[in-house]
Amino acid sequence: MKNTIYPCLWMDGKAHEAADFYCGVFPNSHIISKNPIVAVFELNGNRFMTMNGGPEYKINEGVSFVVSCETQQEIDYYWDKLTAGGQEGKCGWLTDKYGVSWQIVPSILGALMNDAEKAPKVMYAFMQMKKFDLEKLKQA
Repeated sequence: MKNTIYPCLWMDGKAHEAADFYCGVFPNSHIISKNPIVAVFELNGNRFMTMNGGPEYKINEGVSFVVSCETQQEIDYYWDKLTAGGQEGKCGWLTDKYGVSWQIVPSILGALMNDAEKAPKVMYAFMQMKKFDLEKLKQA
């Protein structure tokens, strides 16, 4: 049996708008289906669902989606698109205009943090940043 696991994001009346927005941000993305209550879509091959659930529950930073980026250009692109109407956080975190939390991180961060000698310097460097600066991390 194949089970598909994907997140459902509870929205207050903006499920379709959010799905369209995210599909416009991420490459290889498309709407799978929409009905008055839910929108199901894929972002670069990853399935999501948004639901018009009303004001009862709010999305918060307890769950975030990580976008791993190869280049500074990719970091800048996702940061700019997803902070539009949202809010910048620290250390590569942001909240978009729908309240969804994202981490825009360089793909090399894990390798830099696994280097015992370099890790403290890298961590100090990124603790000073909002959006990650790839060159500063490499130089740390």
